[in-house]
Amino acid sequence: MIETIHFYHTNDLHSHFQHWPRIHELVTSRKKWHHEEGESSFTLDLGDHIDRSHIFTEGTLGKGNVELLNKAQYDVATIGNNEGITLSHSELENLYSDAQFDVVVGNLRYENGELPKWLMPTTILTTLNGTKIGVTALTAEFTHFYHQLGWQVTNAFEALKHQVDVLKSQTDMLICLSHLGINADETIAEQFPDIDVIFGAHTHHILHEGKVVNNSLLAAAGKFGYFVGHVTVDFNLDSKKLEKKQALLYDTNELKQCPNEKQFLDELVNVGKENLLETAFYQPVSLQKEWFKESALSTFFGEAITTFCEADCALFNAGIFLSDLKAEEVSHFDIHKMMPHPINPCVIELTGAQLVEIYQLSLNESWPNLEIKGLGFRGVVMGKMITHQFNVVDKVLFIQNKRIEPAEIVRLATLDMFTFGYFYPLLKELPKTYFMPDFIRDVVINYGQKQQQVLE
Repeated sequence: MIETIHFYHTNDLHSHFQHWPRIHELVTSRKKWHHEEGESSFTLDLGDHIDRSHIFTEGTLGKGNVELLNKAQYDVATIGNNEGITLSHSELENLYSDAQFDVVVGNLRYENGELPKWLMPTTILTTLNGTKIGVTALTAEFTHFYHQLGWQVTNAFEALKHQVDVLKSQTDMLICLSHLGINADETIAEQFPDIDVIFGAHTHHILHEGKVVNNSLLAAAGKFGYFVGHVTVDFNLDSKKLEKKQALLYDTNELKQCPNEKQFLDELVNVGKENLLETAFYQPVSLQKEWFKESALSTFFGEAITTFCEADCALFNAGIFLSDLKAEEVSHFDIHKMMPHPINPCVIELTGAQLVEIYQLSLNESWPNLEIKGLGFRGVVMGKMITHQFNVVDKVLFIQNKRIEPAEIVRLATLDMFTFGYFYPLLKELPKTYFMPDFIRDVVINYGQKQQQVLE
């Protein structure tokens, strides 16, 4: 007898809720339909469902996203880096307190090595016919960031080896929820032939009909809810072997429009906004944003980040400001609207000669109009590179009008997005300190409150 098992999967939604009503309708109606047909159906999310650039997620600190997963009857979810390192330790600790699904992460622990109560390293799903499905899950190893937040993220492959050894004797088939990326998924398939299906995420790759590597079927549904994945497995109940597995994607743009989609999106915004209307600080004058030149707002932020990081100078892009800083009472909502990016401040120690090299790169004429995707940036274009409190004249560095010798060590405040090697390769290698869980909008609030105290 053949049992057909269905898996529906989403990944990397990043709080793009435009198609969530259609996703909800698809996975809940299919689950009901399959159950009526005597077939088992499971719904999985592979992480980065949250993104604090959306006001709903920010206002609920991700718990609103969890409630959406509950209502859509998800069975298992794992975490991505947006859940793991854009929330404080206590915020992640409480994120899934109301979850009605299993949260599975095989390579995350407290710093002392103990397991958090809210997660399981593995779980076992059971079909209507009693077939046991072992579930493993892994999240990307942003080791340094997790450590700063009080977590230990362990080697994914070592964790997976242990999980597979434990599960394969207890289950009829194995699946892996991977928030590691396509390259890691292919390596998993080569090294762990006991894993039948690898559901992939993190690198936003799209596999319209899946991809078979070694003995494993790889499935992936892109990003932002553009697709919902559907994997079907035919399992022989007599021989206890998989006879067939296939993958496909549903384009959510082509799904039937749900009633009140706009109302749903408006309600999410209203919930988030209402939770963030508390006054952050009082601002005596309005400061206008400028993307392609220095402004009073960029000077304000430059002072804010150098003060926060106890730095000598700062480097950042003017495109981080998406709205003006208004006068009078400034709410947390106003600040989020101005700077929605989940970007952390950091300070880098470097020599005067190295900062001159960085300065020369910052003069790239193509950068201001460059459209940036990812790296935590949620704006439109890079904008002008702002060199706050430093400049270079005839290859001589001046910080706050003081000449700096080439070997002299200085402290540069900047954004974490510039330390990943894409724009300034040198910054990736230099000693640095990330300030976590603070975002750059928290830097603005901190500085605004201090300025208000001075005025009072």
